Amino acid sequence: MKTVLQTIAITLVIFASTNLAQNADSMKVLTDYSLFSEYHKNKDFASALPYGWSVIEANPTKFSKWIYYKMEECLWSIHDSSSSSPEMVKSVQDTILYFYDAAIKYRQEDKGYFQARKAYVSEIWLSHPADETIKEYEQAIAWQPELSSFYYNRLGQLYINTDDGSNGLKEKAIDLYTILVEREPDNPVWGNIITELFGNIDDRLKFQKEAWEKDPQNEKKAKAYASTAIQASEWAQAVAPLEFLISKEPENVGYLTQIGNVYNKLENSTKSEEVFSKLISLEPGNKDHYFYFGKALMEAGKYSQARTQFLKASDVGNGWALPIFYEGFLYEQSAGGCTDFDRKVVYLLAQNTYRRALNLDPNLGEARDRINALSGSVPTKEDYFFRNIKSGTVIPITCVGWIGKSVTAP
Repeated sequence: MKTVLQTIAITLVIFASTNLAQNADSMKVLTDYSLFSEYHKNKDFASALPYGWSVIEANPTKFSKWIYYKMEECLWSIHDSSSSSPEMVKSVQDTILYFYDAAIKYRQEDKGYFQARKAYVSEIWLSHPADETIKEYEQAIAWQPELSSFYYNRLGQLYINTDDGSNGLKEKAIDLYTILVEREPDNPVWGNIITELFGNIDDRLKFQKEAWEKDPQNEKKAKAYASTAIQASEWAQAVAPLEFLISKEPENVGYLTQIGNVYNKLENSTKSEEVFSKLISLEPGNKDHYFYFGKALMEAGKYSQARTQFLKASDVGNGWALPIFYEGFLYEQSAGGCTDFDRKVVYLLAQNTYRRALNLDPNLGEARDRINALSGSVPTKEDYFFRNIKSGTVIPITCVGWIGKSVTAP
């Protein structure tokens, strides 16, 4: 271990003090790269490291497509390994910034990535002052805006933790997390952070509404506004940005599903039916589309058609229990139009249907609750006795025409 440590220390010093000379003998460079790659492949990172430094020192561009990523893995693995001595870790820390400077200079295609990694190392490994690290993250994002949200969040947290109420960092944090909401509207984390910065979701919603209104052709801002409106249960506000997004992408299943559910919440069954009918034509194998189409029809009072969609949803979902529960709910809701014994018979049909749902999914607590709730509403032994209905008798349901079913006396 001591020999390896000495080798690493010597090569790191050489790298830090040289001018990355590019005139080394090409055969030696090839040999060193071959040895480096072999050690790296075998995860012998300490042995690989000196050869990697040698290649970079001799010809920093020759293998730039691979060597900087592999060298980074070596450095990080040594740094994070529990088997590395404190001296080895310190050696890596002392030279890691030199490495990233070389990677940024000679691997220009990925300089944003390496700048972000340099910023992270400065922040976490080396505990550099926040103002310095902030500048490094900002530079990385400026170079490569598509960087992982991880680095945006690191910068955002630095803004938040360094804000003093007068340096404008809170406003920078809001702008940064707004970008993340626009990029990942379905990720609630970024929106929640913005809400905390604003103090409440209403102010956040107002901010995103105004941002979209100032830039009405911006799809990302429309997406962020719609997402926040849905999160805030402001269903009416969600309609305009979603309709705009659908005008740009008429067959976007995500947008169509969102607006279909919004129309359901607004009890606009006509619009909801149109949307889910279109979704079914786009994705006939998606059980959710039939289910939500059924709910839209149910809200519109079209119970027979709703039942058709619920049964289709269960079938497409390979015995999905929830739509069967809703079939039972349709029967239960219809019983009010019947009188006395006929009403009890419809409740029995509903109870039997809830039992079917529970058999399909024993964890469906809603079905169990409705079975118990209806236990006092179904026909009693006396009801059957006084009507001379014997066990096993089939009783047709005639008081609700669309049902078209029967029950069997127990």
